Amino acid sequence: MTTSGFRVLADRTAAGRPASRRGALLTVMCAGMFLVQLDVTVVNVALPHIGAALHAGVSGLQWIVDAYSVVLAALLLTAGVSGDRFGHRSTVLTGLLLFGLSSLGCSLAPSAGALIGFRAAQGLAAAVLLPGTLAVISRAYPERREHARALGIWAGVSALALPTGPVLGGLLVTGAGWRTVFWINLPVVAVAFAAARRLIPRYGGDGSARLDVPGMVFAAVTLGALVFAVISARQTLVAMCAGAVCVLGAVCFLVRERSAAAPMLPLELLRSRAFTGANAVSAAMNFVGIGSIFVLTLYLQQVRGNDPLVAGAMLLPLFAPLAIMAPVTGRVAARIGPRIPMIGGLALGAAGGLALVLASTDGSYVLLLPCLLGIGLGMGLLTTSVVTAAMRACPPERQGLASGTNNTARQAAGALGVAVFGSVAGSPADAGSFVAGLHTIGIMCAALWLAAIAVTVWAVD
Repeated sequence: MTTSGFRVLADRTAAGRPASRRGALLTVMCAGMFLVQLDVTVVNVALPHIGAALHAGVSGLQWIVDAYSVVLAALLLTAGVSGDRFGHRSTVLTGLLLFGLSSLGCSLAPSAGALIGFRAAQGLAAAVLLPGTLAVISRAYPERREHARALGIWAGVSALALPTGPVLGGLLVTGAGWRTVFWINLPVVAVAFAAARRLIPRYGGDGSARLDVPGMVFAAVTLGALVFAVISARQTLVAMCAGAVCVLGAVCFLVRERSAAAPMLPLELLRSRAFTGANAVSAAMNFVGIGSIFVLTLYLQQVRGNDPLVAGAMLLPLFAPLAIMAPVTGRVAARIGPRIPMIGGLALGAAGGLALVLASTDGSYVLLLPCLLGIGLGMGLLTTSVVTAAMRACPPERQGLASGTNNTARQAAGALGVAVFGSVAGSPADAGSFVAGLHTIGIMCAALWLAAIAVTVWAVD
């Protein structure tokens, strides 16, 4: 269906079709994003227990998180274009089905290697699912103001997974073991799949959109090698080899995208200051946010000695503001634009990151609150705003590509954040060294988000 066709659909809804149908469609799409986000925080809370049960060290735990993120980031662009070509209804249904199957595999994994493999399969499923949910919402709500409000709801529901994950994960791990954190996906997938089949309109895709398989392969190799190089930083030769593969992959990707008839990432998009700037800030947001969640989970459980439930509850000052503020930020961005909320969020997050220098091996938890609240409030203002800015910078017929690019930037940066912050902090078994690493990470967070303020001022209207 063309963009004008979706506008007709929206007009019919406003004129006479039950508004509840569009609301139900939005709810189902939010459920898909909820799953993608839930598996970030649920898994983080379970990491110490997974490591003990499957004999995985810090690098293994990094890969349990990053196998998901790396595959997700590497395939999001291809998945977004696939939705544009074949129709986003098909990609959403396929993604839900694959997510359920891979979650079942994770719950049954007999070793760390098997779990990493199934986490990679989950990343594939999430890559198929995520851009489709955002594209369906964008097409169903074409008017600018209602589109921003819908994105605010989407971001708010997905953000709700962040505070839900630590508490629910803590309860499940404490009461029934780490495998249950993957079982909870199955009933959600079943309900969402049945509802999506009924609610998403049957429309054809753009048959002219072609898949760039070589570009996808080069992107996956580049990102995977970069993360491997960072995680293996203490093994100099291995890290150098991985770095060389990363550089070679990046060169091949750029050459391919420049010459391909249907590139995965049209390089002319990168000439758009608004598009490039919004995605750069998205990357900075997730680099700090996801990386911080990883090291703070290890800090609270393995340095401070808290059980998963208590540690999950302690992380709520970070996650709750994000979930509460995201829908509000959607309305603010609709009214005044995304630039001011982005600047405010980055400033709060930078202050929160810098407050991480107060962390200690035995100091009061109160000293950690400024860090948690600063990052949480910052991400609450940022999440919807950066998505809105990125989607505005692309024409309506490229919403799948815009969604895929934005989420690629976020997921790739999140994977890199886990790798970098995990390497800087080191093993929590050496508590003093780990806390010193947290202090360095706090300074890095503040510097990166202050730089992102300059990018926002320069690029975002």
